Amino acid sequence: MTTLMFRNVFLKSLYDARRGLIGWSIAIAALVLLESALWPSIRDMPNLHQLYQSFPEELRKFFNLDAMTTGRGFLNAELFTLLLPGLFLVYGIGHGARALAGEEERGTLELLLVTPISGARVVVDKALALAVSVTTLGVVLFVATSIGSLAFGLGISVPDAAGGALAMTLLGLEFGVLALAAGALFGRRSTAVAVASAAATAAYVVYAAGLVLPRFASWQPYSPVHQAFHDGPLGAGFQVSYLWLLAGSALLVVVALPTLDGRDISTAHGS
Repeated sequence: MTTLMFRNVFLKSLYDARRGLIGWSIAIAALVLLESALWPSIRDMPNLHQLYQSFPEELRKFFNLDAMTTGRGFLNAELFTLLLPGLFLVYGIGHGARALAGEEERGTLELLLVTPISGARVVVDKALALAVSVTTLGVVLFVATSIGSLAFGLGISVPDAAGGALAMTLLGLEFGVLALAAGALFGRRSTAVAVASAAATAAYVVYAAGLVLPRFASWQPYSPVHQAFHDGPLGAGFQVSYLWLLAGSALLVVVALPTLDGRDISTAHGS
């Protein structure tokens, strides 16, 4: 590790995350392409629409089964409202929890704070590294979705693929920044993971309850999951609700900014 890289927290954080990011990128691309390869078999099934109509109404509504007769609806139901959000949340929360709380537990955060770099700058650089990492996964998702659509005839346009990838990116980023902020506040990676995971679970419960129970529908707009899934994600275009996801991420960074300045962590990792 060069002195320059050590002083540039942003570059150092990206460098440290490179192996994990490559592995996650390969896994997401493989998942999307494998799922896309199933579409021709699903599409050619006889009486596909009647099959979906045989499921209970609540189940059809929850998984949007009525839309699964199209390639876009198929990937929405199979990946973009189920597996991919989970993967982006796991990556974002894990990365965010390691960003500051992980450094503090390893005893390396104090090495950063004794340099001329301010605590607020450390927070910003870590958040930017998290944003670049999650965005990289989003770009991989966009490319894989576009290739899968072309190769297997799903009929997903470039704007639709871009919108779906953007929704996953913003969702993973907001809860990743929440984990980063919680780690900055509490100094424990397990606490950061617990806080962000509990919030993500609550957001999904609010979203899911609103789909099947009308009395909870008014709460849905407050859920980041609903903000990401609204009318899509594939095929939704650019939603105004995405701005709420961005605003939430920015607000959490602001909350975390003052947490490291003047903080005594010389024995925190050993306690």
